[in-house]
Amino acid sequence: MRTARLGTLTGVLFLALGSALSAPLTRAETLSFQQAVEKALSQNPDLAVSQAQIQQAEAALRQAEGNRKPRLNLSLTATRSNDALNAFGLKLSQRGATFNDFGAAQFTGPAALGVAPHNLNHPDAVTNINPRVELLIPVYNGGMVKRYVEQAQAYVRAAQSGDRQARQEVIKHVLMAYQGVHTARAYVQVAEQGIAAAQEYVRITEKLHKQGMVVKSDLLSARVNLEDVKLKRVEARNAEAAALDQLHLLLGKPLDEPLDVGAPVTPGMLAGSDADLRQQALDSHAGLQALRSQLQGAGAAVAAARAGHKPQFNVMLRGDVNDEALGFGATSYTVAGVLSWAAFDGGVTKAGVDRAEAQRTELAARLRQAEDGVRYQVGDARRKAMEAEEKIAARRIAVEQAGEAQRLVQRRYENGVATLIELFSAQAQLDKARAELVAARYDLAVSRAELKRAVGVLTPEQL
Repeated sequence: MRTARLGTLTGVLFLALGSALSAPLTRAETLSFQQAVEKALSQNPDLAVSQAQIQQAEAALRQAEGNRKPRLNLSLTATRSNDALNAFGLKLSQRGATFNDFGAAQFTGPAALGVAPHNLNHPDAVTNINPRVELLIPVYNGGMVKRYVEQAQAYVRAAQSGDRQARQEVIKHVLMAYQGVHTARAYVQVAEQGIAAAQEYVRITEKLHKQGMVVKSDLLSARVNLEDVKLKRVEARNAEAAALDQLHLLLGKPLDEPLDVGAPVTPGMLAGSDADLRQQALDSHAGLQALRSQLQGAGAAVAAARAGHKPQFNVMLRGDVNDEALGFGATSYTVAGVLSWAAFDGGVTKAGVDRAEAQRTELAARLRQAEDGVRYQVGDARRKAMEAEEKIAARRIAVEQAGEAQRLVQRRYENGVATLIELFSAQAQLDKARAELVAARYDLAVSRAELKRAVGVLTPEQL
């Protein structure tokens, strides 16, 4: 019995193991930079916000344009009243008033002029059903609606420019996260090289210690150094995980969804002098275009506020049906033209104009400030991009020189001429030079992208 149970248990374990091995492994989705940008531009939550702002602005434009068109109102009113005035008016509307409604039976001659007619003052309750069709036609409003439409159109352009700016920001952040993954992996490689060297130092020190050429404290220091270098590898791997998490967020993906990056990307340098690039930025920068559109909208708001000083003329066409039941017992129409002019409103209109002008002045000042800021950003970004190019060449030379110095010191240490501290110092310089080269490559990619963003031409095609 025991053997049979063991056999059954073994079979179950083999089946479970077979199922586990045959289950498909979840593979990480590997995205090129172009694919990552495309996904971010279609799924990033920040861009959903800017798209919603465009939709709001477009809806406001349709709302403003709708004020130009006639408005048709349909209504149905049911009334029952024994109020003297209302009851008599309802009978008139139904075209059913009679002399008896005036109390004619109580009029017996001039002597009855002081008698209050009962039927007129105490009528029976009257029921009235009133379907109504009313058409309101705006004819002239001092240009107010036109200016509101212009303001709404300007805000649509501002929202569209804001969306373009948001897209460029997303592209830059995708580049930073994407290259951040490659940079962190390069740091891991640097740490791996450092670990290999530290392990070799431990081996050499152990050998020298056995030969009596170094003290035991040197061996302990070599082992401590190895653990410190291993910690740097852990830090680099954590940086890689953080960069991948950031990329997940930018792409709108769950953090637990496997994701990997393709080949690294280095944007090309944007050609042109400082003056040329600054002028291009003033013409192309989406943020400046958004502010200019807002300024145009503020100008339209000033004109709309001033329209309050002008007269307005509107036409109203109305058709009514009045009956005791829902039908067409008595029909009527009304045509009216209304000319209105606020001759005095206690300064309300003037205050509105002053407020609109102040808002326009504020936007003009903000635009000038933003233009100065963009000029500075372009110059600063161009300087940093050119500096990053020079750093690359300098860091490569530094790695070569530090590598050669480390090899010489290691040979001297193996021959008992150099100290362990000198060896650690040479290796630290080599690790530092390698890390700085990795950082310089990352800075080169980011600084070139920042220059294009500052100019306002950062697109996937530009990268």
